[in-house]
Amino acid sequence: MAFAPLLAVLSLLAVVRQSDAALTKRVACADGVHTVTNEACCALFPVVADLQERLFDGGECGEEVHESLRLTFHDAIGFSFTKGGGGADGSIVTFSDIETAFHANNGIDGIVEVQRPFITQHNMTAGDFIQLAGAVGVSNCPGAPQLNFFLGRPEATAPSPDLLVPEPFDTVTSILARFADAGFTPPEVIALLASHSVAAADHVDVTIPGTPFDSTPSLFDTQFFVEVQLRGTSFPGTGGNQGEAESPLAGEIRIQSDQTLARDSRTACDWQSFANNQAKMQADFKAAMLKLSTLGQDISKMVDCTEVIPVPLAAAARSAHLPAGLDMSDIEQACATAPFPTLTADPGAVTSVAPVPPS
Repeated sequence: MAFAPLLAVLSLLAVVRQSDAALTKRVACADGVHTVTNEACCALFPVVADLQERLFDGGECGEEVHESLRLTFHDAIGFSFTKGGGGADGSIVTFSDIETAFHANNGIDGIVEVQRPFITQHNMTAGDFIQLAGAVGVSNCPGAPQLNFFLGRPEATAPSPDLLVPEPFDTVTSILARFADAGFTPPEVIALLASHSVAAADHVDVTIPGTPFDSTPSLFDTQFFVEVQLRGTSFPGTGGNQGEAESPLAGEIRIQSDQTLARDSRTACDWQSFANNQAKMQADFKAAMLKLSTLGQDISKMVDCTEVIPVPLAAAARSAHLPAGLDMSDIEQACATAPFPTLTADPGAVTSVAPVPPS
């Protein structure tokens, strides 16, 4: 009789394995090339190919990737437990005449109009297309994680309320409160800012379009979390641009909210935790982006089509580093519970960071 419980367990394991096998059975797509776990995902492969060829210039981690990733955020963060909004529903495209006029969405109309004909051509909802384009775009950046993509967002039925998108000159308190009202914790806020590793600013200072946030804008790496921690002039005085802080690296832009989040006691240690920790940055960014990309949606009614997203190339085997001419005394320590990782500097003299060329 002692064997009865064991036999019961083995029988249960066999059933579970059979169920898993049934769930992971692959379906051949009509193109004769791809297989998927859910047939609904087959229709996405031509969309991905079109995005790579025509929107992302053959698979580059360039300006259109930066803008597409920015659009995923500006659409999805339009959600509030207290003020409403549909989240990642594509309302920023469907109701673009309203939402692109919001102050925080300055300049977003460009990528909205670039993506609009793709949405029409591929007969997708705007919410699905925006998040698909963001995930595919990030896959072109070496070092990035393979982002999740879930299919099945319905059409937006109303525009997002105004004042839900945080701005570069907002205080840490207001930024954390805005994100909390959308369901995000402070560590998740900092994880989302890993997107700035492959970002450039066109509208914070219109006199210097394409200015990157770190020295490696085509790589998804931890340099952003190192370089924002470098000492620099706090904020411009009269004549400066609202929301802009001064980076010690010529050709690089630092926005006020990044500067303050990196130094605030509520977020400084989370910020520092990504410096020279590529694996942690990848994992935390992927998890936060899944949450963002399904904000306001019922994920139980959606299909997991992550397998259509290309797997990014690994970043070059190189640790985070200090820019040439600097040393550890140039790091402004802000986390009170752990020292900043010890880094070495690039050889040579200080050089400037090149702008990201327009697409």
